[in-house]
Amino acid sequence: MNKKIVTIIISSILFLTIGWYVCFQSEFIEDILPKQPIKVGILHSLTGTMAISERPVVDSTLMAIEEINLQGGINGRIIEPVVVDGRSDWPTFAEEAEGFIVEEKVSVVFGCWTSASRKTVKPVFEKYNHLLFYPVQYEGLESSKNIIYTGAAPNQQIIPAIKWCFDNLGRRFFLVGSDYVFPRTANEIIKDILAVLEGEALGEEYIPLGSDDVDEVVQKIRKAQPDVILNTINGDSNIHFFKKLGEVGITSEKIPTMSFSIAEDELRVMGAEHMVGNYASWNYFQCLDTNENREFVERFKEKYGSHRVTDDPMEAGYFGVKLWAQAVRDAGTDDVDKVRKAVKNQSYSASEGMVYVDSENNHVWKTVRIGVIREDGQFKIVWSSEKPVRPVPYPVYRSRSQWNGFLQYLYESWGGKWAKSG
Repeated sequence: MNKKIVTIIISSILFLTIGWYVCFQSEFIEDILPKQPIKVGILHSLTGTMAISERPVVDSTLMAIEEINLQGGINGRIIEPVVVDGRSDWPTFAEEAEGFIVEEKVSVVFGCWTSASRKTVKPVFEKYNHLLFYPVQYEGLESSKNIIYTGAAPNQQIIPAIKWCFDNLGRRFFLVGSDYVFPRTANEIIKDILAVLEGEALGEEYIPLGSDDVDEVVQKIRKAQPDVILNTINGDSNIHFFKKLGEVGITSEKIPTMSFSIAEDELRVMGAEHMVGNYASWNYFQCLDTNENREFVERFKEKYGSHRVTDDPMEAGYFGVKLWAQAVRDAGTDDVDKVRKAVKNQSYSASEGMVYVDSENNHVWKTVRIGVIREDGQFKIVWSSEKPVRPVPYPVYRSRSQWNGFLQYLYESWGGKWAKSG
């Protein structure tokens, strides 16, 4: 055989052997070396008026991440959470959201409470085509491909609660809220419902977020003598509001209140003594008697202390992490585009019951519940939809263009912001 041909054959064999060895070694090294962690952002207010509500959501979000990591992470990768303080300040939320995406290179962000914060960060997530999991009930009138809404849409909280109040408590209402986009929009929805039911709104008053100046509002309620107070006040202003109601003799026996942003953890901080007998509408209450919920509550108390409680936004924050993790596993990657597609097919057996991501609007199918406040700061459930309700972000009482026009009016009247300056 020609020496040249022999040399070529031997060289080819050596080349193939070395290539196989290098490939084998690289795969072996890849298997034995730890994989890069998946970095995620957690963006909530740890200070300011909203800290009373948002800090606990951080706790439940971190617990979900820890549980996943203890099971080996996602596809062999550990989740690395980065927590940032939104400081109850909407521009800060937007700045930190952009920092998460551009500088920290996170794969997803879990966060925001108020609609003012969500509306402020929404353009950031859409600009960078990124992904936010939002865990709180809200006013609707929104559907973004870059946001997964694990809290309630209006037809999963506000609308059924008004109908229940009308049927069980009375037809004359007084509306009070913080002065930003959620309460203003929620009350527009409520007034539409009352028009259909032939109910009556005796008054509509707002206070700045974080304000303790509630005297005038409470005096107007006392003068109007409604059958029910509909409360969309957020944050620690609720402490002053309910204390003042008690001081002027407005108790739940005389004029009950239906609240949309007060849950077990707010009651733990505020104290339930001024609140017993009042109502709240949520999808989850700690008192739910299911195996999933008992285990969830037990794990949370074991981690954070027996004095702690769970509530709706905390539970929604928790299962939002689990939905995202399932989507990453299904996609085989934490790539944002692929995860956004995979999350549309997700369901999860949560503490509140089975939840499903609606592929049309990125909201979650949820069971609706109404509870009355007990002396121990927990709730007794007095009504439930029994089955998950399909989310409808845009209430049918007005067209989408009419709702969008209303939002634009608020935004412009507040000088290009989503809350009125105090």
